[in-house]
Amino acid sequence: MLAAQMVAAGIRGSLTVAAPGGRYRCLVPQTKQQVIEVWRYPVKSLQGETVSSAVVGANGVEGDRRFAIFDVATGLGLTARRVPELLFGSARYLGADGVEITLPDGTVARDDAALSSWLGRAVVLRSTDEVVDRRFENVDDFEREGESPWHAFDGSRGSFRDSERTAVSIVSEGSLAGWDRRRFRSNILVSGSGEESLVGSRVSLGGAVLQVGKQVGRCVMVTRPQPDGIEKDLGVLRTIHRERNGCLAVGAVVTAEGTVAVGDSLLPG
Repeated sequence: MLAAQMVAAGIRGSLTVAAPGGRYRCLVPQTKQQVIEVWRYPVKSLQGETVSSAVVGANGVEGDRRFAIFDVATGLGLTARRVPELLFGSARYLGADGVEITLPDGTVARDDAALSSWLGRAVVLRSTDEVVDRRFENVDDFEREGESPWHAFDGSRGSFRDSERTAVSIVSEGSLAGWDRRRFRSNILVSGSGEESLVGSRVSLGGAVLQVGKQVGRCVMVTRPQPDGIEKDLGVLRTIHRERNGCLAVGAVVTAEGTVAVGDSLLPG
């Protein structure tokens, strides 16, 4: 009852309650959180775009991770973990017309040949409808990347996500702690802090309902340089491991489709 009263009052935190046989903690929302930005990344590992609103369904934000670039020789999907240059290209979702990719020199890539020339290897752009086997790579030791082995892993079905449990990712301003939000490539930026307390709960976000199932583990990707002054910085990942157990942001699956817009509230249930 007290937890419900706290929610109604807009208080967030953890409430420790005496119970038969011991104590338990009840996590309730912190102050009311609102959507500040909605992001989609039409091509995996390329720069994305902000939108004022988007339909959020089973595959996440409409158009998000709808395409990926694959290495012809290995069959592996390319990410900025292995090919950091990808972060200097950008993508714009065109709906039924696909995607438009702008290369670092400002030209639009018209075909796979242009992408291959840019990346210095034979590659193909594929949509989620065209690829069943989605395998990507991660480095085992980001501190010694030049010497470390890499391991391949299976990506999710649906959108080209790394995890089946993260159709939508949510990060708060408080968790960013001054880091540029583009390092973390989350879909939803909300005000406040403490999104990790939502793990295991159902939340409403605009017209959509999400089941928050995990914290998002972080990899070498967050250390990569990006346009407009984001420098290579291993300290970002070191800090996340030291202070946040290797995680930043939360991942959710969508249980009810709906539209999410800037200014919408993140609410329990």
